[in-house]
Amino acid sequence: MREVFHQSLEDVQGRLVEIAELVTVAIDKATRAFSTSDVALAEEVIEADAVIDEKAVALDELAIEILARQQPVARDLRIVVSALRMSASLERMGDIAEHIAQLTRMRFPERAIPKGLKSTFTKMGELDVEVARQLTELLRTQDLAVTESIRNADDEIDDLHVSVFEKVLSDSWQGEASATVDATLASRYHERFADHAVSVAKKVAYLSTGDWTPSTDALDIITQS
Repeated sequence: MREVFHQSLEDVQGRLVEIAELVTVAIDKATRAFSTSDVALAEEVIEADAVIDEKAVALDELAIEILARQQPVARDLRIVVSALRMSASLERMGDIAEHIAQLTRMRFPERAIPKGLKSTFTKMGELDVEVARQLTELLRTQDLAVTESIRNADDEIDDLHVSVFEKVLSDSWQGEASATVDATLASRYHERFADHAVSVAKKVAYLSTGDWTPSTDALDIITQS
């Protein structure tokens, strides 16, 4: 019975990794579509979001089944409950990638990125893709050293997010109302994507350390053991 239970927990981890991989593909395509006004690529992201949603629902159903049949306690219970919460964050990350793609489609054939902000959004997109890749690696390997890289990238994205608001609120901004809305929404989407990744990373760290905000020293001890 315990062997079946542990196989189920491994299945949960595998499904989380699979969803994270799909989210990585989605944000990569979405940010490239946003940068180049590639509406065909944007459509791929929008259509593929249903797959992410379906896999997240299937994972949730598996987790609930484990709770009902196995009645896990202590750390095993935390793993299952955390998986439900991580699934929700990953599903939301997929939705955010879809939102970025929808902005691209909505403004086509015009560019969705307002004039003067292309380099900023290009960098935000690159960082979001890297965050997604690192999160997938974290879920696959449980290597907590990766959490520091995710947090650092999130800090960079936060700074870029602030710079977008400073730009559109400055006296030199000459964009129309639609451009201001697009810039504000897109920046928020990029920023929230990374926030969800940090949330998942914290849950992974918690399962290993029992601490929601483990110190760097604690992470070093774990990763070297």
